This record gives sequence, C-alpha cells and structure tokens, in this order.
Amino acid sequence: MDAPAPREGTSTTNEAAGAEGRGADIRSLPKVSLHDHLDGGLRPQTIIELADAIELELPRTEASALGEWFADQSDSGDLVEYLKTFDVTTAVMQTREGLGRVAREFVQNLGDDGVIYGEVRWAPEQHLARGLSLDETVEAVQEGIEEGIEDVRRTGRDIRVGQLVTAMRHADRGLEIAQLAVRHRDRGVVGFDIAGAEAGFPASRHRDAFDYLASQFMPVTVHAGEADGLDSIRSALFDGRALRLGHGVRLAEDIVIEREDADNTYVSLGLLAQWVKDREIALETSPSSNLQTGAIAAWGTELVDHPFDLLYQLGFRVTVNTDNRLMSNTTLTNELSLLIDAFGYDLSDLETFQLNAAAAAFLPLEERDELAEDITAGFAAA
Repeated sequence: MDAPAPREGTSTTNEAAGAEGRGADIRSLPKVSLHDHLDGGLRPQTIIELADAIELELPRTEASALGEWFADQSDSGDLVEYLKTFDVTTAVMQTREGLGRVAREFVQNLGDDGVIYGEVRWAPEQHLARGLSLDETVEAVQEGIEEGIEDVRRTGRDIRVGQLVTAMRHADRGLEIAQLAVRHRDRGVVGFDIAGAEAGFPASRHRDAFDYLASQFMPVTVHAGEADGLDSIRSALFDGRALRLGHGVRLAEDIVIEREDADNTYVSLGLLAQWVKDREIALETSPSSNLQTGAIAAWGTELVDHPFDLLYQLGFRVTVNTDNRLMSNTTLTNELSLLIDAFGYDLSDLETFQLNAAAAAFLPLEERDELAEDITAGFAAA
C-alpha cells in the first residue's frame, strides 16, 4: 500500500509558531472534543479556592505558578508519573459543590474553545472520599454540565456535552461502574470508558463489565495504545468491544514502512491495523499529551515524529483531542495549531478531523449527521 509522504514541519513546542493570530480563527471554527478528562481540565484558580475550603495544602498557591507546576510535573515522558498530578485535582472534587463547579467551568471552557459537541470522561469511583455515593457524583456533574451549557448559550453560542463514565482499569469495580453508566444513560451519560495505568491492566480484566454493556447496547471507548502496545489494543477491541480507541497511537507499531521516495511512502498494514482502518474505528489522539507521556517514544520526541500524519494519510479515522487541558496547558485550538505547524495542514484537513470526530460521537445517527452539517457550514463560512 502506498500513501503520500508524511508531511514535514518544525514546531516542537506547546506554543505553535504564529498560533496567536491564527488561533483566533481556529477558535471560532466548530469543533468536536471526544477525549477530554474532567479531572484534567480544572482552572488553577478554582483548585486554589476549592483547596482552601477543605484546608488542602497545594504545591503552589498562586494560579499561574500552580498551572506551571502541573505542566512541569506532567512533562515526564511516563504515563504513571503523569497520572500522579491527578491526586491534586481529584482531592478538590469530592463534594457536590466541587464537582458541580468543575463541570460547569469545564463546559464554559469548551464553549470558549469553539467546541459545539463534547464528551467529558471521568471516574466516579475516585470521588467518594467525602461521603458521596456513585449516583450522587454523576448527578452533581450533570448539574454542572447543564449549568455550563446555559452559560454558553447566554453568550449566543450552542454546545452539547455528554458524560463518559469511566472505570479505573487497575481497580475491580468495572461491572459496578458499567451498571452506573447504564442507570444514567437517559440523564447525561452517553458512553463508558476505562482509564488509568494501561500496562499490565488489559481490558480483559473487565470482561464482565463489557459483556454487560454490550447486552445493554451502551457505547464503549477504551484507553489503549498509549502506554502499552498492540496486545492492549487487541484486548480493547475484542474484550472491550471498543468503538473508539483512547489515543491508539501505538497502532502504528502494526504498520511497516517498506520504502520511501520523494512522493510516496510505501507501507504494509498488519491484520490489527487493517481491521481498525477498515471498520473506521476512531483514534482519539492527543498530540501534546502523547509527547508528555511517552506514547510516541518509539518514533521520537518531537511533534513531527508523531505517527498522526502517517495514520491520517493512510485513511485512518484520526481525531484531535486535548486529553488534559491543565496538565498539557492546552486547548483544542492549540492542538490544531500545533499540527498545522508540524505537518502543514490547512482548513480542509482541520474540517476532516472534526467530521471524523462527529462520525465517531456517541450520538444517534441522525444527530451525528446534524453535527456534521453544522461543522461543514461553519467551515464554509470561515
């Protein structure tokens, strides 16, 4: 199989060259966010205020300095170390008020970033330390989401947001969390996910949860191909029945570059990669995060080394996401700007990424079609 040669660029930092001017235009474009963690998207000032209310000591006490601390701590090149920063954010999300405020501001931030449809993922089992039940946490987050939607609408914009209820893959509550997701499927929950340390904790550990979700026709996405390789992706697809892959970038390990010339890259796809491509299983890539966690270490340490462009040129359903806005000090606008600088993309490419995400959204078919129409109209007017 041959594909156009991967595009080359020069940007390697979190501040894309020229993104300030161009970013304002990208921000106004309609976008879809599929992979965005609630506990990875707090405002630093909110953390400070919520921590003060529960007398929690923070590593920094000024908002800008705290934001820098999160970015520095997250830039380790190791997923396990990266995940330790969430000890701070989840600590201030243990009350109904804290969860509601974080969810409300999360939606406001999505709206400011031009997102018209978003799915926010989070793990209710991590928010029970101060007496809330699992159902109460989901209800609190939904209340915050609905308040945030109204806030965005008062600015003259429109947004829809659904919850992805997540189970921690190293814990043993998968079935319980799956049942929680199904109980709230008509009250804001649109799908299920598993997250956390990937290596050593395959989706097969939660097979009973995935069997139950399949019996209830609940859509599933699974973190896979970030901190572990092809076996993890196989388990996500065949044990988890995943309709999307969280990150999924290490699927590129199943693509062999046979040779390259000035115009083309000639590759062969393994059975797993071919399966994902042929069935248009979406890859929820997060460029900055993938650098921070070492997910693309096999290919290099700069954004131009990311297999994103190779996957895109080969026709995989790639999507662009933030993963954790706080830890990566980023927005969806910034992630798209970085990709432009790295690979020379234009508006038609950015539109394709949004249409890919719309097609993969956990919405009924008719609503996905309407979302795609809104994206096409927004880009046409740009």
